[in-house]
Amino acid sequence: MPDSERLLRTAEEVFGWTELRQEQLLGMRRLLDGRDVLVVMPTGAGKSAIYQVPAILLDGPTVVVSPLIALQRDQVTSLRDTGAPPAAAINSAQSAGDNEAAWQAFGEARTEYLFLSPEQLANAGTLQRLHRARPSLFVVDEAHCVSAWGHDFRPDYLRLRHVVERLGHPPVLALTATASGPVRADIVEHLGLRDAAVIVAGFDRPNLHLAARFCTDDDERRRAVTDWVADRTGPGLLYVPTRKDAERYAADLAARDVAAAPFHAGMKAPERRRVQDGFMRGELRVVAATSAFGMGIDKPDVRFVAHAATPGSLDAYYQEIGRAGRDGEPAEVILFHRPEDQGLQRFLTSRTLDRECVREVAAAVRRRRAGIAITDLARRLDRSRRKVTGVVNLLESAEVVRTCHDRVRYEENAPPPAKAVAAVAEEAGRQERRDRSRVEVMRRYAETRDCRRRFLLGYFGQELGRPCGHCDTCDEGVPDDSPQTSEYPPNSVVRHEQWGRGTVVHHETDRLMVLFDDVGYKTLSLTAVRDTGVLSRLNDGHAGTPAMP
Repeated sequence: MPDSERLLRTAEEVFGWTELRQEQLLGMRRLLDGRDVLVVMPTGAGKSAIYQVPAILLDGPTVVVSPLIALQRDQVTSLRDTGAPPAAAINSAQSAGDNEAAWQAFGEARTEYLFLSPEQLANAGTLQRLHRARPSLFVVDEAHCVSAWGHDFRPDYLRLRHVVERLGHPPVLALTATASGPVRADIVEHLGLRDAAVIVAGFDRPNLHLAARFCTDDDERRRAVTDWVADRTGPGLLYVPTRKDAERYAADLAARDVAAAPFHAGMKAPERRRVQDGFMRGELRVVAATSAFGMGIDKPDVRFVAHAATPGSLDAYYQEIGRAGRDGEPAEVILFHRPEDQGLQRFLTSRTLDRECVREVAAAVRRRRAGIAITDLARRLDRSRRKVTGVVNLLESAEVVRTCHDRVRYEENAPPPAKAVAAVAEEAGRQERRDRSRVEVMRRYAETRDCRRRFLLGYFGQELGRPCGHCDTCDEGVPDDSPQTSEYPPNSVVRHEQWGRGTVVHHETDRLMVLFDDVGYKTLSLTAVRDTGVLSRLNDGHAGTPAMP
């Protein structure tokens, strides 16, 4: 029986799905072929199905790396509700007895899907148990976390390629809703995907009306946000930059007889769960939340998503607004912004390099010629494992150390630890410049007078030839409606005389947005580029473009 028929039959018999999207089916087929696959699909488009169905047809269990305990719980519950083969999660929210029972069931092949966090995979015992079970599929959910360009970078995600190799490199499926061309290329590289099929569904959500509103000061913004949200109907989300803002806006809305509650990482877990459950059941109409809220939220009738300030990147913004209108019905998206937002985001993205920690880690690795596991390294240095993991990642980026299986080794020709600190500082500075350039791109989105949807989609490498007719600038008749063409199309590779190699991310009638490897995003005047000749095409190839084999 052809693979497509087997997959469709399994989807219907086990999950009750009578049809599959083209992108879902293509990803499933590539996994059955033994290929690595990266799938970028909007929130709510059914990414999880791409591993759930073929997992049943492959010999051996499926390991799913998922970043949040709440997200793991929702996924396990969803699988159990469908009558799929057994699924389990192992995490710190469960008792040691429950975790051990889950491990035993997994080892005895009584569990098809096992959900783990990336941090757990740093444990040698966990790797040994996974290796013995011989998984047939390794899934990385929220895969943008592996990329320094992704908006929710997690240090342990960068170690996953070593886990995959330790397990014999079973087929790897990387899933995300938010990945521009550079992020896609980063995911493929950092996960070590081999001959990867890159499947990218359209980023456009035509039922979302996009808008932005400039505010002169914080008092005006607070009134404008509160008024706008209170006047809406249906459930909605209000994203705010700080915990204090979440509390203040929730109180302001409650004073307007809006059933609202705050949500942020400073609240106790039971209270966060109460707010989330209340929103899902419809008892709360609005949640005023930091970015801690939303991942894994599957509420189809969210009618609006408002941002009370500019977030740190378009990647983060796109994922958060993706929670609106998942039922396909019209929904509103609005961004309230001030120039001062950029200063806050630059502060939030600033990094202070602990040079002494870098020197300590480098020296400790160098002393152990046979290598050392990160967990052991953190214990010996009495440092947090998360911090040590971040330092090891920087050392590896600076080619001072390398990882083989689960052990970190010092490179033979690398400089001594005292000098290695300078190389790491240079790498850390490069990453900070990239982060700050993303803040600048977000500012340009907020202030653009071009079609807002065209700008947003262009950032993700999807061209929209003419204005969308369904955003605030289009409502005002502002955008130029002539087709946009350029000698520097999106994803073309270029070189700048000063900033070096880069990738064209987006073009407008009179300007280009280019992501440079070393300095991040830059916006260039096309007239200046043509007049000075500072930019040249390297080749006709494209970087990070979707492959649809």
